[in-house]
Amino acid sequence: MANVVAIVGRPNVGKSTLFNRLTESRAAIVDEISGVTRDRHYGKCEWNGRDFTVIDTGGYVKGSDDIFEAEIRKQVEIAVEEASMLIFVVDVTTGVTDLDKTVANLLRRTKKKIFLVANKVDNGERETWSAEFYSLGLGDLYNVSAVNGSGTGDLLDDVVKALPDDENILPDLLPKLAIVGRPNVGKSSLLNALVGEDRNIVTNIAGTTRDALHTEYNKFGYNFLLVDTAGVRKKTKVHEDLEFYSVMRSLKAIDDCNVMLLVLDAQDGIESQDMNLFRLAEKNHKGLVIIVNKWDLVEKDNHTVAAYEEKIREKISPFKDVPILFVSALTKQRIFKIVETANHVFNNTNKKIKTRDLNDFMLPIVESQPPPALNGHYIKIKYITMIPTKFPAFAFFCNQPQLVKDSYKRFLENKLREQYDFSGVPIELYFRQK
Repeated sequence: MANVVAIVGRPNVGKSTLFNRLTESRAAIVDEISGVTRDRHYGKCEWNGRDFTVIDTGGYVKGSDDIFEAEIRKQVEIAVEEASMLIFVVDVTTGVTDLDKTVANLLRRTKKKIFLVANKVDNGERETWSAEFYSLGLGDLYNVSAVNGSGTGDLLDDVVKALPDDENILPDLLPKLAIVGRPNVGKSSLLNALVGEDRNIVTNIAGTTRDALHTEYNKFGYNFLLVDTAGVRKKTKVHEDLEFYSVMRSLKAIDDCNVMLLVLDAQDGIESQDMNLFRLAEKNHKGLVIIVNKWDLVEKDNHTVAAYEEKIREKISPFKDVPILFVSALTKQRIFKIVETANHVFNNTNKKIKTRDLNDFMLPIVESQPPPALNGHYIKIKYITMIPTKFPAFAFFCNQPQLVKDSYKRFLENKLREQYDFSGVPIELYFRQK
């Protein structure tokens, strides 16, 4: 099961700043105004050779304290249910507030690991202030400053220690295809169309889907598991923030899969939430297929497909080498093409190229178009090999690897993609000292 760590807490305590620190990104907008985080942000954290998914739950509501409390309670309840562990962030400069107590009361009921983090502790005096948070009854306290990173190392040390051992996670024999997307784009309908029966309840109400289900597909010579963030919505959970719930389920599905089938609604196009899922799958080196569902509802002419596809590729740039399929789960238009394409992408994720063939092809290209010199320093690439990793990765041995520009790396990646079919697969290029 995927390791998902949710950052929870009231607005404006520094959750997004801590998220950026842990994921080494600037993905979350950070501002002094409470409630800035309206979208869910999620990314990968790597520490001491272990990795896990981090989600910033945000505090996106505005209004009275009563509204704040209701919305925060809603998000924390979902995070408690879905996350593997939780990081509860409080603000040392304001001390314990009523909203902090509300969150703490919710967290004390769970059996999951809780890390209580006092943020904005950037001097000795504030360390003494933080002692009052022990009154929340959540055990050990971590004093950190998300802005400058102090204390985050000790926090991460203990987080990765609490992760389950990789050795205890048995790999599935069948490849997994995860059907992922925003609520109400037709994920369950798509799965039903693929397997040829109504395995999942389908309605036009966003959020009908609840649990991640595994359905074996064994037809026409293909055999794999379809992972749908699907199931029956329980009446007791109708109040949930469905978009947030969808994100939590999607994170697990992405982490567990070999190929992600990103389902879009043809009438909406690719939106910010879709891009978040796409980038996370790309960063996790998962195979990718984009499926534009409900294509039967779009008015079309001879140029519609090409124009629509171009818009998607512009948004997902620079990783454009991704299959895009236009389908209808309702009419079953091009449904089997999904199976063929997903299987092709899965095979691409496991592709190996012999070192001799790689050098015979790439070295003449490097010689004819060498990396641009920088301040009189010439870069000479002498040797290329494929690294034995779980995803396609290449090592380029050269005299000054630190001088190779990103534009030249993309040039080499494009040449590899032109020669060897890596459609739908993120690949990594590493430059090492000869």
